[in-house]
Amino acid sequence: MSDLSKITCIEDLRVVAKRRVPRMFYDYADSGSYTQGTYRSNEDDFQKIKLRQRVAVNMEGRSTRSTMIGEDVAMPVAIAPTGLTGMQHADGEILGAKAAKAFGVPFTLSTMSICSLEDIAEHTDRHPFWFQLYVMRDKAFMERLIQRAKAANCSALVVTLDLQILGQRHKDIKNGLSTPPKPTIANLINLATKPHWCMGMLGTKRRTFGNIVGHVDGVGDVSSLSSWTADQFDPSLNWSDVEWIKKLWGGKIILKGVMDAEDARLAAQSGADALIVSNHGGRQLDGAPSSIAALPSIVEAAGKDIEVWMDGGIRSGQDVLKARALGAQGTMIGRSFLYGLGAYGQEGVTKALQIIHKELDTTMAFCGHTNINKVGREILLPGTYPKPFEVI
Repeated sequence: MSDLSKITCIEDLRVVAKRRVPRMFYDYADSGSYTQGTYRSNEDDFQKIKLRQRVAVNMEGRSTRSTMIGEDVAMPVAIAPTGLTGMQHADGEILGAKAAKAFGVPFTLSTMSICSLEDIAEHTDRHPFWFQLYVMRDKAFMERLIQRAKAANCSALVVTLDLQILGQRHKDIKNGLSTPPKPTIANLINLATKPHWCMGMLGTKRRTFGNIVGHVDGVGDVSSLSSWTADQFDPSLNWSDVEWIKKLWGGKIILKGVMDAEDARLAAQSGADALIVSNHGGRQLDGAPSSIAALPSIVEAAGKDIEVWMDGGIRSGQDVLKARALGAQGTMIGRSFLYGLGAYGQEGVTKALQIIHKELDTTMAFCGHTNINKVGREILLPGTYPKPFEVI
């Protein structure tokens, strides 16, 4: 067990993760596309929003408990789907799912995970979790994947809409990102400085995409996998695909990647249960607004027919509270969770959740509230928070 008593914020976890995780995988998690302007704005725009501090308010009996698509959550936070999570730490998705289960928040597994759907179900005693689905050209594979998600006891399907084509991430190209790492001289030198990570990887058999290898016709090893994935993201994705997936799944659907009011209205009309205001962590369209800046427009456009959540830039419980005040029923954390995982494994994920929860609880109290479900824009200082965009 590590002594995490001096870890007080998500930034502390990031610093440790950068030291422990191989450069190509740390950079994969902690970078954006092109100039990284949207990636930076996701965090920076949260800091512009100021809170109203209230005093002489009874702060006893506080509760951060809420719901996301009808599921009880310890706080309005879910772990976002992140690709290659098992390369931040050996068996990373399993460890993240176990930490989320113990804490009482949802865990979302990515299609591009290292651990498989079946791995998560087995190691969490079939505790319900969410599965994120990419729309691919191989529709037969997608159908099998959806059936496997049902069999693994997934309680919701998160359909990502903003990865029809890949935004260019300069660091991934420069690092020669691959899973597992290619044995180049540069990689071997870097790996030699990461003994903790290397020992973990030596102790697991999970080193490639567990949801794909062995489940796709003609893909049985890493070499055939790379050529298959390069051509799989479907640029023809449209709302009829969402309808097809919804019918095939038959359960709760969450649409991820909505950044425009018009798309929010279409998402609400699709019959989905929730949408996520998300710019893919600044990894797709560089120059797009931050998620928190886009949130008010989406909330206004979506109406009452669909829950609105957001992700992107959340590094504290204060960020969660600000998103909630601007109308988000829930939030998702990606990098904050990955920093904890890369730094200390399951303990680190738990620590990240504890940090965010404590900040959320304390800040809510300072703003004069004891129930997260009653928080609104009244806790924000007028003139400091974003308002719906004017569309010309």
